[in-house]
Amino acid sequence: MKKSVAIAILALTAVTLSACSTVKGLGRDIESVGQAGEEAIN
Repeated sequence: MKKSVAIAILALTAVTLSACSTVKGLGRDIESVGQAGEEAIN
């Protein structure tokens, strides 16, 4: 069980890091998720 959770976390991390190769890109991604959530609430 622990092994499959660790593999899932590693896969998610790899996908996240490959999607935005810079810290600035990661910040933009997080900001866009926050804005989408805010718009959904309103």
